[in-house]
This record gives sequence, structure tokens and C-alpha cells, in this order.
Amino acid sequence: MRVLGIDLGSRFVKLAAYEESRMVFSEIFDTVKFYREYCRNDGGSILIDLNRLLPLKIERMVSTGYGRNNTRVLGAEVITELKAHALGAVHQTGLEDFVLLDVGGQDSKVILVEKGRLVDMLLNDKCAASSGRYLENMAALLDVPLGELTNHYENPLALSSTCAVFAESELIGHISEGVETGRLCAGVNFSLYKRIKPMLARFSGERIVFVGGVAYNKAIRQYIREGEDFKELIVPEYPHLNGAIGCCRYALSG
Repeated sequence: MRVLGIDLGSRFVKLAAYEESRMVFSEIFDTVKFYREYCRNDGGSILIDLNRLLPLKIERMVSTGYGRNNTRVLGAEVITELKAHALGAVHQTGLEDFVLLDVGGQDSKVILVEKGRLVDMLLNDKCAASSGRYLENMAALLDVPLGELTNHYENPLALSSTCAVFAESELIGHISEGVETGRLCAGVNFSLYKRIKPMLARFSGERIVFVGGVAYNKAIRQYIREGEDFKELIVPEYPHLNGAIGCCRYALSG
């Protein structure tokens, strides 16, 4: 069977197609571009032009993500983000017991997975300061590429603001004081880690599996390794595609 997983994110739409246990297609689109160029509204639901998106015949579709509650994809079964990410992490790592950390463009989630099943979770979606969007905005403010910002973790400048909007003003103040850019970048990364840390502290286990776009952040990974009481931090091969992969696993198991 050939299946398609669709993760409708706030910043990006992620697609993954599997044929049995093998990934045969994957793609990541800017969310606005995806809706404008590959979709049309059909009676309140979204019809995706699959012929333009991928050169494969799909037998089953499953969708999840930020857009699942306000965007119904015609022909696709819908599952929650929590289930999709838990299934995706189990599939990618082969593990059944771990703490899953997902930091995406809009929110951050920590999920306790035992025997391959979600048993508990925490979600922080109240403020952009706990999401990947915060990193994007701060990189733009500092006028450095996002990939460069995420490499800085040494000697972070303490940023006290708990709100993303106020953090921008605080950062501008430090720029005017002549604080080194590397310290400012590290401070941005550490301030995001500080918002994740209390969530991780709620759960115990030997392994953290880190997914979502922020899993590529070298500094956040370093802070987790140094500051958390876990034996191992695992970043799977496709952290950004984890939700879409989980949709595929769900489709193939049903």
C-alpha cells in the first residue's frame, strides 16, 4: 500500500509518502505558498492537487497539524498532532519508551511515550517565545541567518523577558550597548531552552527524542544534554517530517 502523510504546520506543510516500510517521497512547503499554489476550496474543505505535488498514486491519506481543525483535506483521515508525533518518533527510532520533545513553529510539546503509546503530555502554545517562530524573529532582528544563530551556545547573555514582543525590545537595548552578536545569539537560544526546561522536568526517562524544526538547533541540543537528567538525546533522521511520518505509520497500520 502507498500512503501519504500530511502535516499542516503554522509555518510549513510537510508531506511524506510511504510504500510499506519505505519512504518514497517527502517535501516541505511554505504554508502560504502551499495553500495558494496546490489547493482550492471545495465546499469548505481543501482539495489538494496531488498530481502537481507528487508523481505517485496514493491509496490512503492521513493528515494532522496546526491546520487540522480549520482545514479539512478532502479524502484524508485526520489524527491529532500528539498521536502523529508519537507514532512518527516510534517509527523513526524503533524505540517504545521515551520522552518526546517537539518544538515547532507555533508551540512546544513534551509527550511521555510508554510501550509505544502516548500516556501523558504538556503543551505550551500560549506564547511565541516557546516556539521556533521566536528564533526566526530574533535572527531577523539580529540580522543573522537562522542557521548561524542556532550554532551559538557559549556564554549566553541573560534575557529576562518572558514575552516574545518584550524580548525584542530587550534585545535591541543590548545591541545598542554593543554586546557581542554571538552572546546575543546564545542568549536567544538559552531563553528558549529555559521555557522548555520546566516541561521536560515533569517527566522522567532514559531518553529524549527531539523532533520538529528546532531539533536542528545545535545550541538547544547542547543545553538539553548539559542540563537534563537523561542518559541520551536522540534526534531522528527526519525531525521536521516526524508528524507526516506518524500519519503514514497510522495509515499503514490500519
